[in-house]
Amino acid sequence: MMEANDSNTIAVHNPRARKLRSLVWNDFTKERKADGSYVAICNHCKKQLTASSRSGTTHLKNHLVICTSTKRIKRKKLVVRRLVLKSTDAKSEDAVSSEHSQFDQESSRQDLARMVILHGYPFNIVHHVGFRTFIRNLQPMFKLVSADVVKADCMKIYENERLRLLEVLDKLHSRINLTIDMWRSIEDAKYVCLTCHYVDNDWRLQKKILNFFHVGSLEMGQEISKTILEKLLEWNIDGKLCTIVLDNCGTSDLVASELLGYLRMKGFLISNGEMFYARSGGQLLNIVVQTALESACEIISRIRACVQYVKSSHERLARFQKDAEQMGIPQKQLVLDSPASWPSTHLMLKTACQYQEAFKHLAECDIESIDFPSPKDWDDVRAIIDCLEVFYDAMEKFSATRIPTASLYFNEMCGIHFLLKTRYKSPQPFIASMAKEMLEKFEQYWELNRMLMAIASVLDPRYKMKSVEYFFTKVFDDTSEAKTRIDNVHDSFINLYNEYIGQSANSLKSQAFYGGNSGSSSGAEFGNDGECKTSHITLSDTQRGLDQYLKETSSGHPARSDLDMYLEEAVHPSNSPDDNFDILAWWKYNAAKYPALSMMARDILGIPISVDLVDSDARTLNQYLSSTDPVTIECLICAQDWIGNETEGTGASKCGRKD
Repeated sequence: MMEANDSNTIAVHNPRARKLRSLVWNDFTKERKADGSYVAICNHCKKQLTASSRSGTTHLKNHLVICTSTKRIKRKKLVVRRLVLKSTDAKSEDAVSSEHSQFDQESSRQDLARMVILHGYPFNIVHHVGFRTFIRNLQPMFKLVSADVVKADCMKIYENERLRLLEVLDKLHSRINLTIDMWRSIEDAKYVCLTCHYVDNDWRLQKKILNFFHVGSLEMGQEISKTILEKLLEWNIDGKLCTIVLDNCGTSDLVASELLGYLRMKGFLISNGEMFYARSGGQLLNIVVQTALESACEIISRIRACVQYVKSSHERLARFQKDAEQMGIPQKQLVLDSPASWPSTHLMLKTACQYQEAFKHLAECDIESIDFPSPKDWDDVRAIIDCLEVFYDAMEKFSATRIPTASLYFNEMCGIHFLLKTRYKSPQPFIASMAKEMLEKFEQYWELNRMLMAIASVLDPRYKMKSVEYFFTKVFDDTSEAKTRIDNVHDSFINLYNEYIGQSANSLKSQAFYGGNSGSSSGAEFGNDGECKTSHITLSDTQRGLDQYLKETSSGHPARSDLDMYLEEAVHPSNSPDDNFDILAWWKYNAAKYPALSMMARDILGIPISVDLVDSDARTLNQYLSSTDPVTIECLICAQDWIGNETEGTGASKCGRKD
């Protein structure tokens, strides 16, 4: 076959030549040779093929398939080669690129086990035909193991991660807070999820599941508290607890009392356990809202029945929406709530209220015996919406918080408290009655958390004592009572600070005696606990101690504690309450300035006063885990939590939740 640049081939242009109609000519150039015959030259590979009028174009199409495929393969090889070279250049000089291309059976087994843990896949996925075919085509060298081997690999990952977490907790500078949540299987077997919350040594808020264990139904309170104590001893954190938050445990008071008695006897708790037991913000809001819904259950049921009636027929719904459109009502979808979820009830009432005129028209035209709301009922619905709106906005705000420290909730809760007291004085009987019941329930549960949350608010440099002073004068009508409440917070804050000063006394005394200059060549060596490891003290050391003593006793202005400095200095400037202020970063930066107070802040700010509402379905094990033994369930759920941060943002599903 002749080459494309053959001198006997010449390009010609014949205006009388028939137009080339086949699309194949987009990839070929037709040229005339010196002997008068025609050739088709491939635009990709420059190969020449006959182009006589009798030969047709089939052979050109066949060539094009082979030619373009070859071109794509070459291009792909070129891209891959460039990527490999780029990856190799990024490695250190000692790295060998061939090592990264070698298949590793053991590493692949570990990847398989981690995949099973992260996504909650069953162990026997390795026996599924589709999975086996996929692996065989992906990497024929990988030897698929049995389900038992996958399980053993998962258990090994759990054990390794457990030891790693054990080491982290052992070296932790802060105290640890616990939450206890009740879970259940599909068969209604009871489980307890024990989770720890803390601010780590780098001032980052952390949350780790410690245990997930099965409990019986008889004497469950004693069994739970006994098992929790055993787990605390296993983790060696019984002496490092700060608070415990029991969210949905039916025997919360009994469990808290059992744990408090043991830990108080050992002397492990701050403030002798006065702030040991707390309720979550979400639980508090949920209890108060449920009180409102119960007091307004009749009117809510009537609205629900009307919405259900309209949505039960496509024809009726279409007619209803058409009437609403003619009335100029904004087209929003009617919502039928789930009675177990109060946010959905709030949304149902809100959308239904916008269709008030459409419901009125339907009541006039429809012959069905439906109990439609009266104008007064709609006024009551709006009052219910106003009450629920406050709680819904609070939930939305806290759910969007990036770092949910304990300092966030005091101002919002005090605001809710003030609004409930205002509505309690409403001239409308329905609103006053509903607000009265909500206020009583709120004060009953808020009393348990108020002091703890007030102290957390004082540790927010944007507010210090200011928010306590402002809200208590708003909430408590009696000026004397407000002042007493404010003084109680101030005194409790100082007493708690003094405890932390006592805990760090040895460290502070050593720093005072030696002038705090650990970098000097004094011959004294200090361990992590701040205690002197040798009695070799020089004259220079004693002189520095004298200098420090003179400063503290002879100055007209005695040395101030870090607490005095913190409370007396101006609050940290803030553009708005929603300026994404990172309180942990602030304390990390100022820890050296406020040494004892920063220890206190690290413990208190880590208290998990979460407001997330999790329904019972979300705390139900899926079908697969419900049929698994308790030991394996604990290993899978804990391991998933521990390694989940490594794949954060990849959408790994929680294996414990019901599908």
